[in-house]
Amino acid sequence: MKQKVKIELYNDHFENAKRYGIPHAQLIIADIPYNLGNNAYASNPSWYIDGDNKNGESKLAGKSFFDTDNDFKINNFFDFCTRYLKKEPKEKGQAPAMIVFCAFEQMQMVIEEAKKHGLNRSYPLVFIKNYSASVLKANMKIVGATEYAIVLYRDKLPKFNNGKTETQKGKMIFNWFEWKRDNSREYPKIHPTQKPVTVLKRLIEIFTDEGDVVIDPVAGSASTLRACVELNRNCYGFEIKKDFYKKAKEKMISEDILNGILEDGQVTFDAII
Repeated sequence: MKQKVKIELYNDHFENAKRYGIPHAQLIIADIPYNLGNNAYASNPSWYIDGDNKNGESKLAGKSFFDTDNDFKINNFFDFCTRYLKKEPKEKGQAPAMIVFCAFEQMQMVIEEAKKHGLNRSYPLVFIKNYSASVLKANMKIVGATEYAIVLYRDKLPKFNNGKTETQKGKMIFNWFEWKRDNSREYPKIHPTQKPVTVLKRLIEIFTDEGDVVIDPVAGSASTLRACVELNRNCYGFEIKKDFYKKAKEKMISEDILNGILEDGQVTFDAII
């Protein structure tokens, strides 16, 4: 039987992490607020009742995704991340990394803020969809069908798994990835900006090994934690909104669900807060 995997999800702000005594991470993944404000649903059918403008505006019209977005402080976020990211190792190929999902317009801001906290190097990732949420603009302009993220690290290149072994050459990994929707029967839709578990698993595989620690400071649906458990990575997440936290525990990372995926007794559930 494989080693046990530890999973913890806290209904708390990441700034309160000290009280939980979590370990340092090989990888931190975060989907920060895109600062869309009251325009969050602007070109999405959800703006209208049943997705049809003939029915008038829905309760989502003119609303932001979350009432906590305005409270997000990027400086505090990076303070947390650099405090809980593993220290730079002496050996090559073992350095930790961060992956931050953000809007295209935020990328330079994230890079500059990261530098202030010692994350001096970075490179972008692009995720290509075969659909767009901007359907209301489809007859007006080219619609967006991409997502973006930035890989951040201090100085040494992070751990990198591309299949290379002593006897086998590794494969090139391009800086763009397919963004495929999750099967809703397997991975429930809990959060409006939920990232696909399949996409997260690919990133986790590249930058970590089994048994490594991954932290998601803004866990949302806990899709990052679900991806980690399926890959035998230890994982810790923080979600301040009680509704998302409860749904994540019930629908994404419940004991019954994970026992149905993994060997019985392989996951420690007593740590789920």
